[in-house]
Amino acid sequence: MNTPKPSALHFDEIDAQKARLDRLRPFPPAALERLHEQMVIEWTYNSNAIEGSSLTLKETALVLQEGLTISGKPLREHLEAVNHKEAILKLELAVRKKSALDQDFLWGIHRLILKGIHDDEAGRWRRERVRILGAVHIPPDPVKVPRLMEEFFAWLRHEEPRSHPVWLSAMAHHKLVHIHPFIDGNGRCARLVMNLILMRHGYPPTVILKVDRPRYYRVLREADQDEYERYVRFMARSVERSLALYLQALTPSGASDYKKQGYISLAEASRGTPYSQEYLSLLARKGVLHAVKFQRNWVTTHDAVHEYIKKHGQRGT
Repeated sequence: MNTPKPSALHFDEIDAQKARLDRLRPFPPAALERLHEQMVIEWTYNSNAIEGSSLTLKETALVLQEGLTISGKPLREHLEAVNHKEAILKLELAVRKKSALDQDFLWGIHRLILKGIHDDEAGRWRRERVRILGAVHIPPDPVKVPRLMEEFFAWLRHEEPRSHPVWLSAMAHHKLVHIHPFIDGNGRCARLVMNLILMRHGYPPTVILKVDRPRYYRVLREADQDEYERYVRFMARSVERSLALYLQALTPSGASDYKKQGYISLAEASRGTPYSQEYLSLLARKGVLHAVKFQRNWVTTHDAVHEYIKKHGQRGT
């Protein structure tokens, strides 16, 4: 696998959102606690659902908040939810303690992910050849995994001080799923590592949504072929969504709507352009137009629309 160079994409809007969030620090404890509880449930639900769990968001909340098992659902799915929450708590502790992201830490995360599910394989590199369902890429021979992971940690130590956290977290995520170091739980671990990198640079955790699973897998396949632009854009949009959610929840009362954060509705964005609101919505869903979701509605900025027109012309793409 070639080590990609830092993305030529600009993260100006993400940097602006991050700066707005930083200006709100210290966050109100009660609001932060509610947001944290919501994020843990959403993160756990979506990460497990991407891997095939049938628990709904509401059922995941019942498991995590009430300690219930869900009738008719496999015990494994209950364990996956509980284990994932424990892994998140371990990440948060690591951020507070500024712990190193190294082999021992990753093994510890993996042991939590597979606790009670695959205890004999938890916290160790895989010893078997594997295939990833639906992927063209074939993970490397297991005898190569220890060396590849040593190279991964060396790469991370070298790049972290000099790379944008969004790019770094995206590349670390892809490298881990590309190496596929474990027999099971690779996707969950990769998304946890991605968020550890973001969180220790002051970003909120980002959630890859279950509804975006087809596109998530598609851009990962493109990255496997050394085509990273759409992949990085996809991951960056997820970061933007989390920043927007945190800004919306933590902005003082009376200033929490999206317009206060510099966004406009797609209906407003379409005015004075050759594009309809529906066309802009399509561009937003495809990740071509910079946009984020507030609740169920896409919002964008005037600058993003002007940039799209400048790049693609009046007819669009």
